Amino acid sequence: MSWLTAEEALQALKTKPQTLYANVSRGRIHAKPDPSDPRRSLYQASDVQRLAERHAGRRKAETVAAETIRWGDPVLPSAISTITGGRLFYRGRDAADFADVATLEQTAALLWNGAEAFLSGSRTGNTSPSLQAAFRALAGRVASDLPSLGRSQAALRREAGGVLCTLADALAPGPPEQPLHLRLAASWRRPDAADCLRRALVLMADHELNASTFAARVTASAGAALSAAVLSGLATLTGPLHGAAWQGVDALIEAASALGAEQAIRRTLAQGNRLSAFGHPLYPDGDIRALALLPHFPLPPQFAAVRETGEEMVGERVNVDFALAAMAAAFDLPREAPIIIFSLARSAGWLAHAMEQIDSGELIRPRARYVGPAPETDRRT
Repeated sequence: MSWLTAEEALQALKTKPQTLYANVSRGRIHAKPDPSDPRRSLYQASDVQRLAERHAGRRKAETVAAETIRWGDPVLPSAISTITGGRLFYRGRDAADFADVATLEQTAALLWNGAEAFLSGSRTGNTSPSLQAAFRALAGRVASDLPSLGRSQAALRREAGGVLCTLADALAPGPPEQPLHLRLAASWRRPDAADCLRRALVLMADHELNASTFAARVTASAGAALSAAVLSGLATLTGPLHGAAWQGVDALIEAASALGAEQAIRRTLAQGNRLSAFGHPLYPDGDIRALALLPHFPLPPQFAAVRETGEEMVGERVNVDFALAAMAAAFDLPREAPIIIFSLARSAGWLAHAMEQIDSGELIRPRARYVGPAPETDRRT
């Protein structure tokens, strides 16, 4: 494996240092500290060459097809949400504008093509939000819920409401007559956070065909119960490259508290780690969800320093993972608050996509491009 200096990588890419840092942050180029000077980084030559060829328009057809499923062209038709022109839309409605006035229940009704706002209920004695309780509750439903295949959309929408209730009992326990953002704020004893929680839940409810949503659609396409689809989505969401990216943000803030923002960011990049606080491939001008959420609470000083320094160094604006972590710090919410908020909100989207996939009647079954040892031929005569 060969490595390039920053100067060599910049010459091959014909780009600015900020773009190189952004590609490292996004995981497109792997980096490691230079053994001769730990303050500098080396960049994997094959990653640099791949990006250089892409920019030059010399990709082979099979490479284009393989990358379709990785930040590529849409691979499934959907009428639920889309990202275009730097904005996020739910069934044609601007999600950032919708977050000014809507609740998660109303967002679920919109995503599910329902005529009225979804009403939540509570059936358990949970006293605090718990991701573990959500997994247990969903697993219990999977064992008894009916398969989705052959059932009407009306029946599925009723069941979707029940599944969301089950998840809400674990993630936002509280009186059934209260909206979910108020239940969540009360369970954390932070009533002043209620409006920001409402906005965050609406903004995080769906995001096109992301990894967890794709997992939910694959499960639903096999005819499994809606609860199974949501369980698949929730399991996928816990990955550090998806819903658990807030942990990387927290780690960066902790490093910045000890070293200063600039040195913490430099060290993270030099170690070849992603900067999960900055950039999003679908929002070249800034993650609209972060831009819509950040003005509604005071940014803690350390977060403000990391934001200002990082946006200058990396050339990317902070994203929604940063915004959720900053909001949790601003309101002194529990450390796992970002993944709780993300899970509760995105369950509405998973259910919408599961029902849409079921209605299509199609099984999601892609083929693999085999790159292993050549198959043995039959030598029998």
